[in-house]
Amino acid sequence: MKALNDLNIFVETARQGSFSKAANSMDMTPAAISASIKRLESQIGFPLFVRSTRSLRLTSEGELFLDKTTQALAMLQEGLDQISSARGELSGQLHITAPSDFGRNMLLDWVDEFIDIYPNVTIKLELSDSLTDMYTQPVDIAIRYGEPADSNLVILALCGANERILCASPEYVAERPPLSRPDDLNQHNCLCYMVADSAYNKWTLTRDGETEQIVVSGNLLSNDSDLSHRLAIKGKGIANKSLMDISQDLIDGRLVRVLPEWDCGPVPLYMVCADRRLLTPTIRTFREFIHDKCCQQREKVLKTFRSKG
Repeated sequence: MKALNDLNIFVETARQGSFSKAANSMDMTPAAISASIKRLESQIGFPLFVRSTRSLRLTSEGELFLDKTTQALAMLQEGLDQISSARGELSGQLHITAPSDFGRNMLLDWVDEFIDIYPNVTIKLELSDSLTDMYTQPVDIAIRYGEPADSNLVILALCGANERILCASPEYVAERPPLSRPDDLNQHNCLCYMVADSAYNKWTLTRDGETEQIVVSGNLLSNDSDLSHRLAIKGKGIANKSLMDISQDLIDGRLVRVLPEWDCGPVPLYMVCADRRLLTPTIRTFREFIHDKCCQQREKVLKTFRSKG
């Protein structure tokens, strides 16, 4: 299958734009990447890349070959997945990106369980609060909060009923001024994070048709939403979080809901793919698995709310 491997290396090199980046992505050496490209060029009889000491770009023939190769590899993988599915097996690698907080605190354990069930599946998991470009990056699926603006993407719900809530540790709530209305937040340390290079510090709360927007402040601002989560558990302030991210901490009592009669707005959780043709049986099974986990977790935390009145 060396020829097939060479084609995969070619596609990844074109995506990455350099031998060294492709080598890092595929856990190979730049020399091995270069040798593979040279071997493929020799077989097909035309150059795929124009190389210089500082840059690497596709030739016109390379651009056409890339398009056809990508389609062919996708069709081949689809065929292999269908055969595996028919035999009751799933295989292949899934490259997934997910928000940092959800990824660390919920998704990681679920991915570990999924791999135990389907040992022939390997998963590459990237955690970041930045949005991945699904068209230029070698990502199979992205997990995102909020429906993407790009209507060309394939969007599958994981937890459409997810919402934001305010939370803090029981110790923080007991020791600080009481909260009865949104403007009481001005007396508290609010734990904020960056969204697209802007501080998420304008919190909108609604109750029975009444809406208030509060500009909050705190002593720490980070580009990683998981940090506000961790600081809230340590009793450092109030966080505005996705219910799914903090669900286990609410169930276990490490966090409690603040201003529970006020809603902070919906934040549905989706799985996003660049093209419906890329939805292999492995990806579809993974989506169903995570969807079920989200539904189960949401029901657990709602049961906790009901038990506490």
